[in-house]
Amino acid sequence: MLVAADKFKGSLTAVQVAERVTAGLRRAVPGVVVESLPVADGGDGTVAAAVAAGFERREVRVTGPRGEGLTAAYAFREADGTAVVEMAEASGLQHLPPGVFAALTATTYGSGELLRAALDAGAKTIVFGVGGSATTDGGAGMLAALGARFLDAGGEPVGPGGGPLASVATVDLSGLDTRFGAGVDLVLASDVDNPLTGPKGAAAVYGPQKGASEADVATLDAALGHFASVLGPAAGGPDVADSPGAGAAGGIGYGALTALGARFRPGIEVMLDVLGFAPALARATLVITGEGSLDAQTLHGKAPAGVASAARAQGIEVVAVCGRLALPAEELGRAGIRRAYSLTAIEPNPEKSMANAGPLLEQVAEQIGHDFLK
Repeated sequence: MLVAADKFKGSLTAVQVAERVTAGLRRAVPGVVVESLPVADGGDGTVAAAVAAGFERREVRVTGPRGEGLTAAYAFREADGTAVVEMAEASGLQHLPPGVFAALTATTYGSGELLRAALDAGAKTIVFGVGGSATTDGGAGMLAALGARFLDAGGEPVGPGGGPLASVATVDLSGLDTRFGAGVDLVLASDVDNPLTGPKGAAAVYGPQKGASEADVATLDAALGHFASVLGPAAGGPDVADSPGAGAAGGIGYGALTALGARFRPGIEVMLDVLGFAPALARATLVITGEGSLDAQTLHGKAPAGVASAARAQGIEVVAVCGRLALPAEELGRAGIRRAYSLTAIEPNPEKSMANAGPLLEQVAEQIGHDFLK
């Protein structure tokens, strides 16, 4: 029995989900052997999943999205020099006060500081999980923290955030940390494949959830387009603005792909590799996966879909747990999930369901034990 579920956002961490599911299963079948492997798809919770899998948690003081100092963490496995860096730890929406946004000025500078800390620790492979960002700056802040300079027509550094990118006249990459081009493998792990700009780009699709008005979205989209027109030639590589992942996390994917030589991989795929999912799967006869909401987005690169796909390839049955279920049985089946159990099936009131997610999940898991283990 393998529990490989993501967090229930706003209610339970992935580790807590695994603990509650295990408790419920053992109420139904005392003594059942349960292996837990909390998973993540590159967004918030990615470092926690790596730590649960045996990585060391390391904390660093960095710059938050509004320029404030904060403590962020990355995960490191010294045995093979693999680091897991989660940009949301430094530049995520969770660092903004409730109802307060900085759509035009939020910076990814702290994410660059996290990457530099991983390099200083001796990382040879860095899994850079991007998602849950408060930013739309194309990764300019991240690159500035790593030594790049972005200057306006007067030769002055441009301000933080996506809005000021419209005034970038000169890009100086001469001081950029060279370790990314000297044997360090940077893997951009994301669950989205949006381009940098346009109707499916970083600003248009994700800007509104970061507080961007319609006018702000237009400003940010134009600024990102201008930024690409100057950074691309300065970096000297191919144009990657339309490449999968370029629009991830407010365009930080673009900055990583263009200037740091990152390579894109779907977040859940790379995290399953890093966390050791394959050997855990080989020991399993049933897999329980899940996340807070099983919906249309789940089918497009989210953790449960990745877990189910890998399990199905090995002929292992998968069931899912969730707070809210918004997928019909046939779609679940096509994704490789035999059956899904939701908390709202027990407690229809969403607020009460979230407030009591732990005990409800134990009830759900107990039912799974009765349905599949007896």
